[in-house]
Amino acid sequence: MLKSIKGLFILFISVGLLLVGCSGEQAGKSEDGKINVTATIGMIADIVKNVGGEHVNSTGLMKSGVDPHLYKASQGDIKKLEEADMIFYNGLHLEGKMVDIFEKMEAKKPTIAVTKDIPEAVLLGASSGSYAHDPHVWFNVKHWISATETVAKELSKFDPDHEQDYKKNAEEYIAKLEELDQYVSEQVATIPEETRVLVTAHDAFGYFGEAYGIKVMGLQGISTASEYGSKDVSNLRDYLVDNKIKAVFVESSVPKKAIEAVIEGAKEKGHEVKIGGELFSDAMGEEGTEEGTYLGMVRHNVDTIVSALK
Repeated sequence: MLKSIKGLFILFISVGLLLVGCSGEQAGKSEDGKINVTATIGMIADIVKNVGGEHVNSTGLMKSGVDPHLYKASQGDIKKLEEADMIFYNGLHLEGKMVDIFEKMEAKKPTIAVTKDIPEAVLLGASSGSYAHDPHVWFNVKHWISATETVAKELSKFDPDHEQDYKKNAEEYIAKLEELDQYVSEQVATIPEETRVLVTAHDAFGYFGEAYGIKVMGLQGISTASEYGSKDVSNLRDYLVDNKIKAVFVESSVPKKAIEAVIEGAKEKGHEVKIGGELFSDAMGEEGTEEGTYLGMVRHNVDTIVSALK
């Protein structure tokens, strides 16, 4: 009888310890008491850092200069995703080669597309590939405000004890985004209408053009995985020549070769086109720099575009 009671007591203690362990896993806290969040692109990791504040460890998989359209997850990335308590990604097929991974992760932990709450009616259509919509939503700052609200909502759902902190942090960050949105509008408006044309290597700036009133042209389609041919080069070259466009732009995450072919073609036709500067399209600048934040990246792009086209 005593052995039976002792056995039941040990079983009770073991079950209790197991439940405590399980509840700790559900709370999703690391040894330092913070939530480990892994994001795909730097722009999303930046939202998580601003909204999560002291309660979150934010890690981005894709660093400066990395093209998410062509990105393949490494074993190290898989480990980071496995060890994360939450995962945030862009969605809209931006991280096309990682879709299967996200589907598997969804069964294990919160795996959220930050674009999920943006109304489909305001999403731009895609001109190429398997894309139903243009995924580069961060170039309309208002859409990135929506993404910020989604991150705050999901963090609060996962960690309700700090909901008020997430709400406060999100409100402060959104105030900065609203200021940025106003800054972009004012600066682009200073470019003469006849030269308000943004030409880049791939079509990543559609939301930017629609939101702030600038014509956007890309040599490649929505994705850098799409092929461009000699006809694409000659068509864009002729447009630059016919409309006397003086500057085109390279992108930090896209090879310069394509756009340089257009510049050379225009030169052969007697029209000089310069590179107006390097823009950040699918990746931010180096970590620790101003351009390594979303706010700094957008300001850099706008200042570079305005300086070259004004």
